[in-house]
Amino acid sequence: MRSPHPWLRAALTLAALTLAALTQPGTVGTAAAATTGPCDLYTTGGTPCVAAHSTTRALYGAFNSALYQVKRASDGATTDIRPLAAGGVANAAAQDSFCASTTCLITKIYDQSGRGNHLTQAPPGGFSGPDVNGYDNLAGADAAPVTVGGSRAYGVFVSPGTGYRNNSTNGIATGDQPEGMYAVIDGTHYNAGCCFDYGNAETSSLDTGNGHMEAIYFGNSTAWGSGAGSGPWIMADLENGLFSGQSTGNNAADPTVTHRFTTAVLKGEANHWAIRGGNAQSGALSTYYDGARPTVSGYNPMHKEGAIILGIGGDNSVSAQGTFYEGVMTSGYPTAATENAVQANITAAGYRTTAITGGTKPTVGSTVSLRATTAGATDRYVSHSGATVSLAQVSSASSAAARAQATFTVRNGLAAGECVSFESRDTPGSYLRHSDFQVTLASGAGNALFNQDATFCQQTGKNGQGTTFRSFNYRTRDLRHYNYNAYIASNGGTHTFDAANLWADDVSWVVAAGLG
Repeated sequence: MRSPHPWLRAALTLAALTLAALTQPGTVGTAAAATTGPCDLYTTGGTPCVAAHSTTRALYGAFNSALYQVKRASDGATTDIRPLAAGGVANAAAQDSFCASTTCLITKIYDQSGRGNHLTQAPPGGFSGPDVNGYDNLAGADAAPVTVGGSRAYGVFVSPGTGYRNNSTNGIATGDQPEGMYAVIDGTHYNAGCCFDYGNAETSSLDTGNGHMEAIYFGNSTAWGSGAGSGPWIMADLENGLFSGQSTGNNAADPTVTHRFTTAVLKGEANHWAIRGGNAQSGALSTYYDGARPTVSGYNPMHKEGAIILGIGGDNSVSAQGTFYEGVMTSGYPTAATENAVQANITAAGYRTTAITGGTKPTVGSTVSLRATTAGATDRYVSHSGATVSLAQVSSASSAAARAQATFTVRNGLAAGECVSFESRDTPGSYLRHSDFQVTLASGAGNALFNQDATFCQQTGKNGQGTTFRSFNYRTRDLRHYNYNAYIASNGGTHTFDAANLWADDVSWVVAAGLG
């Protein structure tokens, strides 16, 4: 039988993809398994997934194995988190139960494609990681809560220093081979650091030259390329350059993108590549660049090496931040029809925001003092002397100055209204904020980094008392006292003040009426 005309084949493929996309469950509030996942659509389009990563849902309609692994701090035990049903949303309740009364980190993000391209803690590279052995940090397991189809799930919250990698992959494009990829990310969580990436990178964790990478970048760095407005932008990290178009200059057709849930698409083949993007909650994809490779030496042909990175640059540059929910890499250059069907699948999945806080929020506008709950320190409060913040013995009998130094006005979080910021009662305009993980008193409200550093998100007290205040932008770290100094600390880590001993007590605070 003679093959159908090319235009007819394309029409039939588009019809099949559209029908498959429309079979997705679109009713928010259910955890029903999807009949078709994004990778089923890529397979139908002739460009199958060779890597598929998500902590929120299955990316194949029949997938029912582990999505990711978490490790809890209390005993070092690990467990795998699977979908609620084949093709469905992650079983967040299983994580919540396993991590109750302690903290958990995401230690592995499984590859759903069956090729074993799992993501684990990124090793040292050209830029050393923050761990004592040069490895990157791991993401907090509950740091990025969302709902998908009405069911609770967790994304991967990348603070600067956090990163995942696989330098020994199977089936990922190398050299100038064609490939495609997409990622669903938080379009409001970014910075200008290098580099919040997902995609193809060097297998050595070193910068080996132009064209040795092909990864989605999201942020507002202007060190290389840029787009319209002030960013953030979806760009391509092709190594030694973030590209919004054919050059590292400005591409006015690459818009600032701030959708809370953003779909970012990148694809490349011989002397041809494209950037696309859209709102992961509704609507279609738009094309921001579709054209030839950069003319600078090294990018045509490309020299892709086939490693996979998440949250970092190809040489392990670790200064960026962002949040990742799901993403895939394909064999072959996907058609726009395939990508449009995948976008319809993503929007039908029903990503929605949910609270990042727990427990009781202190009353905004009230004056409070934060009292320690650790045995032997229950007469001590968070206090400041100039910029220095420490734990001081303060009571109603103390001097008016001492009581005022231990008193703060509760404000809506400078970076997130559901969280809180603490403004000094005796030094108006100055707030508790962390800098290099130590808590100080400083001014600077209005600056984006300051606002994040001065925002703390309330959680139920880890020792069952009072409230724990989690750092907004380093969500594995909580406000802690250690040797009477104040830090944001993790539950076990590389710093002395991260010590696991007494951690739950040291991060639990009674929010008392203001002393001054």
